[in-house]
Order: sequence, then C-alpha cells, then structure tokens
Amino acid sequence: MSDVTRLLEAAQAGDRRAAAELLPLVYDELRALAAARMSAEAPGHTLDATALVHEAYLRLVGGQQFDGRGHFFAAAAEAMRRILVDHARAKRAEKRGARAARVDLDPDRVSTGGFDPDRWIDLDDALTRFAGIDPAAAELAHLRVFGGLSVEEAAAALGVPRATAFRTWTYARAWLTARLANGSGPELPDC
Repeated sequence: MSDVTRLLEAAQAGDRRAAAELLPLVYDELRALAAARMSAEAPGHTLDATALVHEAYLRLVGGQQFDGRGHFFAAAAEAMRRILVDHARAKRAEKRGARAARVDLDPDRVSTGGFDPDRWIDLDDALTRFAGIDPAAAELAHLRVFGGLSVEEAAAALGVPRATAFRTWTYARAWLTARLANGSGPELPDC
C-alpha cells in the first residue's frame, strides 16, 4: 500500500494529521493538473493554479471516501472541473453583463492551451448529457479532458483494460465532437 493510499484511509477515518501529511505528497501532481487546466485560461484570470489546487483540495478532504490513489486523482479532476465551470458560469451570468455565444470545440484542445475558457460550460453540458447516455465512456472522457490523464492512466484509474479504454475514448471523443459541433449529439439506441 502506497503512502498516499495509507494517508487517504487515515484521513477518511478522521486523522487530521494524516490529512496534513497528504497534501505535500500529492501537491506536485495536483499542481501539474491545475497548471494544465489554467494554461487554457485567459491572462488575468481570478484563479491561478495554486488557488485551484487549494480549493480542490479543500473540497476533497471534506469527508469523501476514496478507493485508492486513482480514485483520489479522479475526484481531484472532478473538483477542478466543477470549480472552473462554476467560475465560467459566474462570469457568464446575466447579472455581470456577459453573454458568450456557443462555439465549436475540439475536446483534445482543452489541454493544449488553445481553448477559450468560456467554453468550459459547453463542454460540461456535453459531458453531463453524455453521462446520461454512457456513464462509463463519460467518466473516461472526464478523466482525459478535465483530469489531463492519458488513455492508459484513465484505464488504470477506472480499472478497465487498455484496449477497452482506447475504444471507449475513440467513441467518446467522436460523440463529444459531434455534440459540440452542432449542438446535438447522436441519439444512441437503448439496447
């Protein structure tokens, strides 16, 4: 059992010292994940990678249960996703006078820096809809797009074979690309 897994279990059991010891062990990985997310944001953004890590970490140590290291980092990716989407929604809110138009988006460009941060909402909406159609594929897409994980890392975190993960990612990427390109993803059969 790794130190991270051991500390996660102790922190979940209420050991405050374990929670304090956990942050230094996972900070570099969380910071890299946050930096990748923030590299796509516009200059002058009110959040920076450090603030994103701290806010996500505070959400994570609030009593959630984790099934090991992979689950913890998947939860961290989800927390960062929610923080960025909440921030984008607040920025876009009518009361602030902003109203961005929907624009096409390539899910692979999110982590490359060529991504307009106002489109986090579009991607979040598409992933939410996709989760209603295929929860497993949506979770893999979430780990790839918001978690910055490779297909192999996402496969390990989800406990699925590598080949299955690659097929699932191909499908998820095609569905998201179609959904984001024309505003309506393909309807899949019930069976």
